[in-house]
Amino acid sequence: MLALHALAIYALIQLAPLRPAVATDAPIFAQLIVPPAPEPPRLAPPPPPLPPAAAPEPAPRRPVIAARKTRKQVAPAFVAPPEPPKPEKLPEPSPAPAEPAAPAATAPPAAAPEPAAQPPIAAAPSPPAPVAPPPPAPKDVSIRAVQYLKLPVLRYPPASRRLLEEGRVDVRVLVDAGGAPRDTVVLRSSGYPRLDEAALATVRATRFKPYTENGVAMPFWVVMPLIFELES
Repeated sequence: MLALHALAIYALIQLAPLRPAVATDAPIFAQLIVPPAPEPPRLAPPPPPLPPAAAPEPAPRRPVIAARKTRKQVAPAFVAPPEPPKPEKLPEPSPAPAEPAAPAATAPPAAAPEPAAQPPIAAAPSPPAPVAPPPPAPKDVSIRAVQYLKLPVLRYPPASRRLLEEGRVDVRVLVDAGGAPRDTVVLRSSGYPRLDEAALATVRATRFKPYTENGVAMPFWVVMPLIFELES
């Protein structure tokens, strides 16, 4: 359509009367530019033909198992075998004469039993030794009933004398049957250890006369008072 319009315009231009040119104005040239014809639309190539559909495979036929006819086996008839001939009876042998029995062996005479051993006669137990009587328990005795073989000598410690230490010490002493002191205990303290030790040493150095009752010497307990006093 555009091409036809362009051709019509071109024909009209050629048929128009020529006019004298005007010297004053420059001519104006009009040029018609014919646009290029549009390219025809390209058609998309047709799609390739589809391959023919495969014919469905026929379903496999199940094999038909023909049943075979089995012949029935007939059990053979049992035929009893003929009986064997009976053996002839042989004459029984006569029994042999019995041998005389051997005489029974005589058993040896039994040995005479040995006399039973008599148990040894146990010795008579010895009489128990006489038990010594326990020693008499020590008794408490007054200081007035005590006699001395060696009189007690009281020694004043020099340090206590310088420090003016005084006091009384009561000592309880255990005297054996021979008159020797065996145990000493401070019943009353002076308050000064030096004076107490001096009192114990005095009693341990003393010797007593044995104490007797009914002519028998026996141990005893006695309390001895010892006094430490400085001279004025």
